[in-house]
Amino acid sequence: MSNPPSVSEDGSDFEGPFRMRPSRDDDIQSPFTPHEAASRGSGASEEESDGEELFGDNMENDYRPIPKLDRYADEGMDDFDYDPISMADRLAAEITMKRREREADARRDDFHLIYDPSDDEDAPTKRKRRLAEKSAAGELGEDEMIESLENLEDTKGHPIREWVCMLGPRTEIMNRFRHFLRTYTNKKGQAVYKDRIRRMCEYNQSSFVVDFPHLAFKEQVLAFFLPDAPIEMLKIFDEVATELVFNIFPSYGRVTSEIHVRIAELPLKEEIRSLRKVHLNQLVRTRGVVSTTTGVLPQLSLVKYDCNKCGCVLGPFVQNQSEDVRPGSCPECQSRGPFMVNMEETVYRNFQKITIQESPGRIPAGRIPRSKECILLGDLCDRCKPGDEIDLTGVYTNNYEGSLNTEQGFPVFNTVILANYIVVKDCKHIVESLSDDDVHAIMKLSKDPQIADRIIFSIAPSIYGHAFIKRGLALALFGGEPKNPGQKHKVRGDINMLICGDPGTAKSQFLKYTEMVAPRAIFTTGQGASAVGLTAYVNRNPITRQWTLEAGALVLADRGVCLIDEFDKMNDQDRTSIHEAMEQQTISISKAGIVTSLQARCSVIAAANPIGGRYDASMTFSENVNLSEPILSRFDILCVVRDEVDVMQDEQLARFVVKSHRKVHAMYRPCNYADEPLPDPGSKQVDVIPQELLKKYLLYARQNVHPTLKNIDQDKIANMYSKLRQESLVTGSLPITARHIESIIRMSEAHARMHLREYVQESDVNMAICMMLQSFIQTQKYSVMNAMKTTFQKYLSYDKDNNELLYYILQSMTKDQLIFMRSLHGTKVRMLKLREKDFLDKARVIGITDVSSFFKSHIFTGNGFKYEADRHLIIKKIIHPDNE
Repeated sequence: MSNPPSVSEDGSDFEGPFRMRPSRDDDIQSPFTPHEAASRGSGASEEESDGEELFGDNMENDYRPIPKLDRYADEGMDDFDYDPISMADRLAAEITMKRREREADARRDDFHLIYDPSDDEDAPTKRKRRLAEKSAAGELGEDEMIESLENLEDTKGHPIREWVCMLGPRTEIMNRFRHFLRTYTNKKGQAVYKDRIRRMCEYNQSSFVVDFPHLAFKEQVLAFFLPDAPIEMLKIFDEVATELVFNIFPSYGRVTSEIHVRIAELPLKEEIRSLRKVHLNQLVRTRGVVSTTTGVLPQLSLVKYDCNKCGCVLGPFVQNQSEDVRPGSCPECQSRGPFMVNMEETVYRNFQKITIQESPGRIPAGRIPRSKECILLGDLCDRCKPGDEIDLTGVYTNNYEGSLNTEQGFPVFNTVILANYIVVKDCKHIVESLSDDDVHAIMKLSKDPQIADRIIFSIAPSIYGHAFIKRGLALALFGGEPKNPGQKHKVRGDINMLICGDPGTAKSQFLKYTEMVAPRAIFTTGQGASAVGLTAYVNRNPITRQWTLEAGALVLADRGVCLIDEFDKMNDQDRTSIHEAMEQQTISISKAGIVTSLQARCSVIAAANPIGGRYDASMTFSENVNLSEPILSRFDILCVVRDEVDVMQDEQLARFVVKSHRKVHAMYRPCNYADEPLPDPGSKQVDVIPQELLKKYLLYARQNVHPTLKNIDQDKIANMYSKLRQESLVTGSLPITARHIESIIRMSEAHARMHLREYVQESDVNMAICMMLQSFIQTQKYSVMNAMKTTFQKYLSYDKDNNELLYYILQSMTKDQLIFMRSLHGTKVRMLKLREKDFLDKARVIGITDVSSFFKSHIFTGNGFKYEADRHLIIKKIIHPDNE
């Protein structure tokens, strides 16, 4: 029924059925007659219990015209007259408004795209109010009708995997994770995951990393659910990340169809051998060395099938890791097959399987290393190669293997790790993780003028003496610069080193220390290593029956150090197999139809014992060691360690060993002279660098410093090489080849890298020549050794201060005096007295006239010498058991 036009008090006409009641009831008269009002009042009590009857006999009275009520409110009424607008003016106005909108969109940054008002602190209250308004208006969708769960951790008796799959908790998890990605900031107030999403899109990647500590700090419930239901939670996280990224960058769907969330910094680490049934379907974190990898294969992700009878396309079906999903019957023709995979519409993803093995340094004694297969999907494929040490986070799950049940005779499941996040522990990753304080300490340390001596003195500080070996180890750890101009001729930059000498001279201890300090090190022994164990071998997989390539020690030590103890115990065939690896740094394989070449870019540091157990100084190096000349020429540094009887050296060594054993005692307290730091006669007395800082300095130098040759004295190297060639022909010892020139260049670059220099200086070349000459002279017979030292004296005196030379002279005088006194008085000599005049005469021969500073130096007093100026004598007390 339509109402007639009503008339207001001022006589103006209004069209419409709406009425506006005045705010005060006494301003208007009642529309009912007194009789109607009385009848309504009398019947009110009767109808109170049953309610008001809206459809009575007089229902049309409710729609009669009432002038007092039938009027509109004046607020918001647009009763102004407007001039008619032309079509041209209308188009111009629309163009202006569109231009204004484009300018506003251009000024809008990513923060407006990623910001949601619901992310405020009072978001739950605002969200409830907004949902209530939408519900009243009837605009609420099905997903928004889910009530917010404030106690999400209350699973109401359901298992966590079932709870997170329910609609209510799942929606709440999505909202909380979306809120976390939008609002999490670091200490500087920067949006962490906003920057990571932008960086991911800049590099056209399909995954970004979420740190577990961040999630645990902001959303404890999500961090609580994630390890127990990783597959379900990661699926929800991927959906939220995909939606968020596509909202920020709508066209990013052309790059990838889905975004994956990678979980990093899981606090609990598990060893491979400690994985048990309690870890099944859990998010675990482990570490190991990649031993084998398969090729990257396509795997079904969303599969569609064609019905061969009617041609209907079925699907898509989501393919999972545990079972093969196939249609039961065709919905068109109701046939049960056969069905063929639709190759065009099926979605594939990358699939790769790798095997990780326990790192050699973390294997318990007497155990063989355990291994575990890992599955890599999507962009995780080809992230690592054999030999890489990785930190892996993934889901520890199981699958059925029929071959295992055939062999074992009862149901057995094979376990694999479905990888979610992989970190390759190489120098680049470690250097990028260094803090600003670490970089500042490294740069401050590099400016020390005695940095090379401090590094050498810090190498194996628990081993007394052996300055030449420590310098060689330092050069091998820093390494030279590899060269491959035009990808035609490759020259290695790694330095190979051989330590040979008498037993009990700490050869194995040097190798063990290098294993601890090197960024990547593989330790093996010649007796327990074979040719295929050192290089690589082809093996048949017992399950798939396919040939796979297994990496050996040299391949596993790529970009690191391979340590071989008891090098002389290897047979000739096994030792010959590493010729290519030591010089070309590759390992060629041609077996079982597999023809390939593996990288073995590593330094080889070997230790060997001489023939018969002790080194005979009357013979050359090649006569003392059962090694061929081809393999000896591949070593850049040869170190000969002799266990000689020396009263002064033996005394200092004994005190050093006793002090080292006392320092490890829990009740150790330094109290006397014997506990003072002992000077090393073979090196300068400098401060020792802490081992952790030394490791960081080494990694930083290897990764960021690449020295080049510039303005070096080529004539000096040429003259020295010519003299060495002549001496090698005369003495008949080790042959000098062009490889020794490359060794000098490599050691020069390594010494420049110690100082973090970009160019090789003259001092670096002098040090390299000195190392080469010492290595060559040590391999000679004792009869020609002194003569060669005299010949190359100007090269051997590199970087030696006067105190070291004076101490060498004083040490020689002490030995001669001790032999003379013992010939007169027997072995019970308590004290030696050396005249100052004799010492000065020998010092003037080498051009030193002032020795007063030497008498006050630490190297003089620390070795038990005392100077009496009034008597002009140098006193040395000899320790003897009878003197105690």
